Amino acid sequence: MLLTGNHVSRGEFERGTGWSIRPEGACRGDLCVPLTGVGQSTDDDVDVLPLAERLGMAVIRHSDGLAAVGPASLGGRALNSAEAPELMLPDFSGNDFDLRSLRGQKVVLVAWSPY
Repeated sequence: MLLTGNHVSRGEFERGTGWSIRPEGACRGDLCVPLTGVGQSTDDDVDVLPLAERLGMAVIRHSDGLAAVGPASLGGRALNSAEAPELMLPDFSGNDFDLRSLRGQKVVLVAWSPY
């Protein structure tokens, strides 16, 4: 979920993250995380950063006020930082490409798997 500020509408938060805000907390399917006193400013306004922290979502900030909120990692299976691991892959020509060569630049990695 991309942000231009810290507050979004409830509907925008739900569409962007898959978590719905209910009286019992932030819920996704049968799982609900209590949110007592966290993240809700009004009935329709959500403060994303405290919610992201409670749900274990990574937050990456850009210097111009933009931010990206990653998936929840309550199960501990998502990355907890923006540090990429050592990675060397072949490029389209078959030459090795070292991800470290992009250090200090913003990089978007797109991955796909049929499984």
